[in-house]
Amino acid sequence: MNDMTLDTHIAKPVQTVKVEFWAATAIFVSSLFSLFIEYSPNEYEFMQAGVLYNYYEHFFWPQLVRYTCIYLAFLLLNFKVVPRLMRKEAVWWHTLLLVLTFVGVGLLTGITDTYYKGHQLFIYYSAEAFWTDIFQGSFQNTLWLLLVFGFYTFIKYVAHYLLENATAIQSRYHLVTQELITVAIVWLVTVFIMVVFNIGDNETALWAIISLNAIVLYFGSFRYLIPAARKAKRQFLAYQARVLLIQVLAFVPVSLLLMVAVHSEDAAFEISFFNSLFQFLVTGPITWLIFKRQLAGKEEMFVLKKELGNSTANLDFLRSQINPHFLFNALNTLYGTALQENSERTAQGIQMLGDMMRFMLHENHQQKILLSREIEYMRNYIDLQLLRTSASPNISIETKIEDVVGDKYIAPMLLIPFIENAFKHGISLQHRSWIRITLHMDQDKLYFDVYNSKQNKSEQDPEKDKSGIGLKNVKQRLEHLYAGKQELIIRDTPEEFFVHLTLQL
Repeated sequence: MNDMTLDTHIAKPVQTVKVEFWAATAIFVSSLFSLFIEYSPNEYEFMQAGVLYNYYEHFFWPQLVRYTCIYLAFLLLNFKVVPRLMRKEAVWWHTLLLVLTFVGVGLLTGITDTYYKGHQLFIYYSAEAFWTDIFQGSFQNTLWLLLVFGFYTFIKYVAHYLLENATAIQSRYHLVTQELITVAIVWLVTVFIMVVFNIGDNETALWAIISLNAIVLYFGSFRYLIPAARKAKRQFLAYQARVLLIQVLAFVPVSLLLMVAVHSEDAAFEISFFNSLFQFLVTGPITWLIFKRQLAGKEEMFVLKKELGNSTANLDFLRSQINPHFLFNALNTLYGTALQENSERTAQGIQMLGDMMRFMLHENHQQKILLSREIEYMRNYIDLQLLRTSASPNISIETKIEDVVGDKYIAPMLLIPFIENAFKHGISLQHRSWIRITLHMDQDKLYFDVYNSKQNKSEQDPEKDKSGIGLKNVKQRLEHLYAGKQELIIRDTPEEFFVHLTLQL
C-alpha cells in the first residue's frame, strides 16, 4: 500500500544524489573558469580610493577561496550532515558539525572580504571597526545562505515524497507525472546552486526563465498543442504557429517578471526576447521530433505485441498437445515397473529424468530461482549421463560441485548449457575422453569451470562446425541479465574446450 504521509519519507535518502553532485560540481568549475576570463569588478573601487590594486591578491585568490569553501560546505551538509540528522543518527555530533561549518564558512569568507574589499579600510576610523563590519556582513551572508539551503532541503524532501507517490498523485492529478516532478527537481537544483555561487543576476535569470519555459512548453505541447495541431493538414507548421503565438503573448509578462530579478528594464526585455526566440527555434522543433519518435516507437511496440500475442497463442497450442500430467504418470508407471524387475539403474534414470522434466515445466519459466535448485538439476543431468558412460573405461568424469548455503538466486538454465556442450562435444565411447566440472561460491560470487576434451567429428557430421548447445544464447542472457556483474572466459583448441564463468549474484 502506498503511504501518502511525508513523515514516512523524510528520513529516506533522496535518489537525486548524482544530479545534485554533478550540478554543483559543474557550476563550481564554471565559477572557477570565470575567474580567468572575467574582468576585475572591484578594481575601480580601489582606484577611486587611491589604493594600489593587485589582481591576484584583491580578486582572484579571495574569490577562489570563497567558491571552494561554499562548494565543500554544500557537499558536506547536503550529502552527510543533513541526511544523518533526518535519520536521527548521532544528532549532537552532526548538529555540532553544522554549527562548525557555519562558523568556518563565515570566518573564511570574512577573511577573503578583507582582501576583496580592502579599499574600504580607509573610510573607517580604525582597523578594528573595519574588521568588525566585514565579519558581521560575512556571517550575515552565511546565515542567509544557510537559510536558503534549509529551504532547498525542505523542497527537495517534499519532491522526493512526490516521486515516491507519483502514481497515486497522478491518479488524482493527471498533469503531475513522475517525469514532470523529476525535471522540476533538476530545475530547482540548478537555479539554487547558481544563486548560492552568486553567478550573476542576469545569468541566473536567463537560465531560470529559458529552462522553466522550455519545461512548460515541452509538457504542454505533448498534452495540448501537438494533439490539436495533428488535426491540421500541415501539422508541424500548425504546431509552430501555436508556439509562436504563446511566446508573443508571454513576452510582456515574462519581461515584467524579470524586472524584479535583474532590476533593469533593458536587460529584462533582452532576456525575454531571447527566451521567446529560443523556444520558437529550438524547444518547439526538438519537442516535435521527440513526439514523432515516441509515436513511431509506440506503433512499433503495437506491432511487436501483436506478433508476440500470436506467437504466445501458438506456443500455448503446442503445449496443450502434450499433457505434462500424462508424462509424469507414465514415468511413475515405468519407475514402478523397473523396481519390480530389480532394474535399479533404470529406475534411478527414470526418477532423475522426471525431476528434470518437473524443473523444466515449472521453475524454468521463472525469472530467478534458488541456486540450489539449479545445482540439483545439473547433478541430475550429470548422473543421468553417467548411467550412459560409466561402463566405458576410456571416459573420465570428475565433478566438484559445492552445496550452496543460504538463499542465493540465479536465472534458470544459465549454467547447464556449458555442461551439455561438454558432454556433446567432449565424450566418445570409442576414444579416451574426459570432463572436469567445478562450482564454488565465495560470499556473493559464483565461480564455475567446465573443462573437457574435444573429439574429432567426421566430415559427414552436420554439427561438425557448430559451437555447441545454447552457448550463443547463454552469452546473450549473461550480457543482458548480469551486465557488469559477470566475466566469461572461453578457451577453444583442437584438443580441449575450457569455460570459466565468474558471476556476481
